[in-house]
Amino acid sequence: MFRLTQYMRELVAPTPVRTRRGTGGVKPVVIWNLTRRCNLRCRHCYTTSADVQFPWELSSEQAQGVLDDLNSFGLPALILSGGEPLSRADFFDLAGYARQLNFRHLALSTNGTKINREQADRVADLNFDYVGISIDGLKDFNDWFRGGEGAFDQAMAGVRACKKRDIKVGLRFTITEQNAHMLDDMLALCDSEGVDKFYLSHLVYAGRGDKNRGEDTEHLRARNALDRLIERAWEDVSNHRPLEIVTGNNDTDAVYFLHWVRRNFGADQAAHVEHHLEAWGGNSSGLGVANIDPVGDVHPDTYWSAYKIGNVKETPFTELWTGDDRMLATLRQRPRPLKGRCGDCAFKHVCGGNTRIRALQVSGDPWAEDPACYMSNVELGIADAERLTVTPFRGKSHDPAYRFF
Repeated sequence: MFRLTQYMRELVAPTPVRTRRGTGGVKPVVIWNLTRRCNLRCRHCYTTSADVQFPWELSSEQAQGVLDDLNSFGLPALILSGGEPLSRADFFDLAGYARQLNFRHLALSTNGTKINREQADRVADLNFDYVGISIDGLKDFNDWFRGGEGAFDQAMAGVRACKKRDIKVGLRFTITEQNAHMLDDMLALCDSEGVDKFYLSHLVYAGRGDKNRGEDTEHLRARNALDRLIERAWEDVSNHRPLEIVTGNNDTDAVYFLHWVRRNFGADQAAHVEHHLEAWGGNSSGLGVANIDPVGDVHPDTYWSAYKIGNVKETPFTELWTGDDRMLATLRQRPRPLKGRCGDCAFKHVCGGNTRIRALQVSGDPWAEDPACYMSNVELGIADAERLTVTPFRGKSHDPAYRFF
């Protein structure tokens, strides 16, 4: 996740650059897909969820055991997700147990349609630190895109119920060719509803998102979206407005922002921001981010469903994450063994090589260049001024093969 507003604030109120820890000592944010069941059928769903009961999901007892193990690890944050996590019958029992264990940051990722007054009261009673609600456009488009009539109105009712109870709420918006023109409408929606955070997500080629990759924004549209978000973030920071803007799933955004800083501010400020971005390090799959799926399989992030590190039913997460898995070890290298434009890029220290699963889905090689990087070779400091062409892979998605170490 690229925290645009956070780095924008460094231009007006600089802070010391944190010391970067060794890769072996980083504790991940764990995104736990508690269930695959969901009342919607979103076109970009990376778990290919549906409103049915899927087999082999963790029992309540098994899930509580996982929570005990995660708590012993000292995670910076635990995000409960799905499917739709509120579709799981014991969700509030598990969330309550997690709160008893006193996780440092407990968040809920939801489509918002099930957060009525009663559910909002329970979320507030558990003192969730953050609730992220997905909205992918205005009413009619959102309902079509997310596969549920009335989904927009229900989700917005959930937003209002949370805000009424002083719960920090964010709107998540996945940008595609078909809804990119609604970006300003989404920002206006945040303003009118008093939303705390706006999260723009770039499309990742996983689950139904892989099948619908033709809806991915063209590079020009991605640049235009970042231009607008940078403009808005600067307005907010300059005028002490509270909306926090973040982006996800395309770490090129950080490099694009750095170029904006270089054009508009002095060399000292640009260098300061670059040091902060380097300390962040860009894509954190397998290092600062981990995923547990509904049946207990552990993955480098939420989109790497085809790559399994192990299963928490058999081995505790803490042992899997600190073990000798070769893919994790390679993801944690800095720099990673990147190829193509990503390998030649002068800003690997900022973006970390961007989203590896997208490279894998298109080329069959997790270390190939990310086709969603929207910056030119010149901007990336690559000697060849011509942009390399990536031919999209049209067949079945490749499994992450061990031969790529």
